[in-house]
Amino acid sequence: MAIFNVALDEAIIKIVYYGPARGGKTTNLEYIYNKSDPETRGKLISMRTETDRTLFFDLLPMNLGKIRGMNIKLQLYTTPGQVQLSSTRKLVLKGVDAVVFVADSQKDQVEANLESLEDLKINLSESGLDIDSIPIVFQYNKRDLPDITPVEEMESILNPMGLDSFSSSAINGEGVFETLKCVSKKTIEKIQSSKIPIATSREINPHPLKDILTKPPKNGNGDLSKAITELEDKILDARRTLNRLSRALSEIEEKLSDSNN
Repeated sequence: MAIFNVALDEAIIKIVYYGPARGGKTTNLEYIYNKSDPETRGKLISMRTETDRTLFFDLLPMNLGKIRGMNIKLQLYTTPGQVQLSSTRKLVLKGVDAVVFVADSQKDQVEANLESLEDLKINLSESGLDIDSIPIVFQYNKRDLPDITPVEEMESILNPMGLDSFSSSAINGEGVFETLKCVSKKTIEKIQSSKIPIATSREINPHPLKDILTKPPKNGNGDLSKAITELEDKILDARRTLNRLSRALSEIEEKLSDSNN
């Protein structure tokens, strides 16, 4: 869920770019970062693996309005696409508000797209979410290449539910900001329509993944897996605490309202 940081007057929305390896997730974020006003963006953080990267940065756009009177801050993340990095994808999805599924339009990537989409559904389910419960926008990338799958066919294979979708060539910037604008607006509308009370903390870590993703494991994959598990537990504890605070604040607001009446 979105985090409302009253101390900084910010509503923080987390958007994750998901999809098969080398499909264009990183290219999307790099283009957005490079074309955004330096005054409105945070530092670009990168964790490199052998064949892919996980990126994230903050973006404070000026044209998205406000949520409950607070400025909107987008947290944009990518996930690594390789099958063996499932734990990292699950971790990045913690607390997600919306997803951009970046599909590779090349004909030989149809199966990879389907596998990644199924992986997304499984990982959302493990986080207590599903593909119908949060805004999801499809982006059909690499439309500039030869031998690509027609958009109509990709829609029927990946998006039979008819969710918003865009054709793109992320390396050229085509469709990149259109996708971001659409998923941002969908997410803001969903949050605005919800009745969730504001839960805040001055101790909120705006990037709970940063501490682990930017530090290499000390003694191999075992330490990394253990650290990921421990961080997942801490995130779950934090979410439970936020939920308790939400209920307490809601009760206080009701009592204050009753006393004023």
